[in-house]
Amino acid sequence: MNPAVSYQRHQPSSAVPGPGVFRPVALDRFPDAVAEFLAAPGRTPVPVPVDGRADLVSGVSAANGLYDGVHTPAPLDLGVVLGAEDLPPGVAELAGPFARRWVDEKELDDAAGFHDRYPGTLLVVGRYDRLNLSPVRALLLATYRGAGHALTLLSGRDGTSVAWNVAKQYAVAGRDVDALGLFTDTDRPPHLPGVRVFDDRDFERTDIQGEILGTRWRRVVFQGHGKDDSVNLGEFTVCGLNPAVPAVPGLLGPRCAYGLPCYKPEDKLVPLHRVEAVEVVLSACNSGPLADLALYDPKYQLLLNALDGPARTVVSAVSVHDSDRPENVAWMRAALTGADSVDTLNASLAGSHPYPAFMRFGMPAGPGEEAPAAPRPADHRPDPLLITVGQRLTALLASELLPHNHALRPRLTKLARKVDLWAARPTHLADRSPEEILASLTADLQSLDHAVAEQVAENPENEIMNYPAYFGDRSSLDPRVREVTCHCGRPAQEFTRRGLLPYVLDTTCAVCMRCGDVTFRVPGAPALLAYAEDEVEQGGVLEVRAALTASRPGPVRLGLFVPTYLRDDTVVEPRTVKVRGTADRARDVTFRVRFAAGTAPQAYYFTVFAVQDLAVSTARRHFGVVPRST
Repeated sequence: MNPAVSYQRHQPSSAVPGPGVFRPVALDRFPDAVAEFLAAPGRTPVPVPVDGRADLVSGVSAANGLYDGVHTPAPLDLGVVLGAEDLPPGVAELAGPFARRWVDEKELDDAAGFHDRYPGTLLVVGRYDRLNLSPVRALLLATYRGAGHALTLLSGRDGTSVAWNVAKQYAVAGRDVDALGLFTDTDRPPHLPGVRVFDDRDFERTDIQGEILGTRWRRVVFQGHGKDDSVNLGEFTVCGLNPAVPAVPGLLGPRCAYGLPCYKPEDKLVPLHRVEAVEVVLSACNSGPLADLALYDPKYQLLLNALDGPARTVVSAVSVHDSDRPENVAWMRAALTGADSVDTLNASLAGSHPYPAFMRFGMPAGPGEEAPAAPRPADHRPDPLLITVGQRLTALLASELLPHNHALRPRLTKLARKVDLWAARPTHLADRSPEEILASLTADLQSLDHAVAEQVAENPENEIMNYPAYFGDRSSLDPRVREVTCHCGRPAQEFTRRGLLPYVLDTTCAVCMRCGDVTFRVPGAPALLAYAEDEVEQGGVLEVRAALTASRPGPVRLGLFVPTYLRDDTVVEPRTVKVRGTADRARDVTFRVRFAAGTAPQAYYFTVFAVQDLAVSTARRHFGVVPRST
């Protein structure tokens, strides 16, 4: 039985006369009640068959306290009914307005190619036992990372439950039902204004059972460890047991199925079907597995227990996932703006999982609502600068390049702790924005670069300047050699030594047969060349032009030093300088070296160095001091 092809959208919302939004009806009266309702949505209550299901009677009663109006939700592009013959007559018709077009379930025989034939948003309606790996897995994977709200399901443990969940999609939540809640046993997230947050500290001093069952929630998340029958919240447990339905002989059950006591205090259990919430998010691994993946009898399933209750939308995890601080914060922000929970959670996890973690049971936009556009899939990679700095910090701290008492070690260690924290998903995607992290990182780097430059200018024999030899001794030669021009104008060869150990950085060196090893740098460090006259008179001034190409736009510290034995006879101006470098062209920086009148004539050299983001580059240039002309 297929529903009609098209229905009017957005029927006017209105309060329902009589006892409430939903009206229990006998199963044999259900088809006629559906036809009566669809003829004038909003003028009569939504019919719900409850024959033999005392738990659904309770669910309908609770729902009539949550919802106060009727409205037809915005349709999805396509709909499919799985096992229409297993559903009560009238269910497919009641779901009819939820899709613009309905196709036969035989189309899903090639579920992997279904989305290519029918792109767009998809609604699947069917009993839980029809939601198997085939076809649902292919549909999930085909629509993952695609358009928002790509796959939506309406289901239940039996045909009556399916009818109940279809009926709930017409309900409009009461304006006074506005509480947002997050209960988590694995995180201590920030408390966003407008969201009631409970973590493990609260579980020890608050009646969590009373908080959950005593509140009417617009949206609520339960996050913790568990499986398909429970979610742990400290000593409290969100429980999937529905005592009103029979167990299936031969299926596995939890301890209580065999007469044993619960593994948690039974007076602290939270029956999920009694939670009064418009939307319930089960953020625990395997909280809503497909029917052929479930561990336990449907009598104990969290997902099915939630669908039996008053919740219009149930979000569950089909398998394992790494939800943590980023997902909790993303969900809270989405809840405050009305964004879709499944789209938000899956987008946040897209940088960690190649598969969708969460499924949506319930229409993506509630009746009379227009959900915001789905967020873009998250990219969990932090700014490349953070990774580069982390590698350099590892090289400086894990190697023996710097002695244990080196003056820079405490500050480098402090920054390394920050970088480790910022590289972790829960921090760089939630506690602070990427822009805030980058601003803090660059501020720390500028301060450290200044300290490095000053220490090198004060003592050029600082251990940090020995990095070419230290790393080079623990490297192997890359056979690729590049022909370059030395600053003396002669041909030179530039080559790279590749570090052999995790804490050894690659080093790049340029060698000229006349000048020797003229430049050193690590990958991503500023490129530097130094130009000057070949000779200077005693008492004269040698002008040096340093050609700097920064690794990225931003501040670079430069300095110039001469050999220790020449320092008493010279004055370097400036000793260090900060300039703003660019990565697309070289910038000239001028130094002057003033020589004493008594400087001994002979060959000397000077070294220009540049520091950016903890990387030191050097360029050495030979020159000669000649007798002063008379």
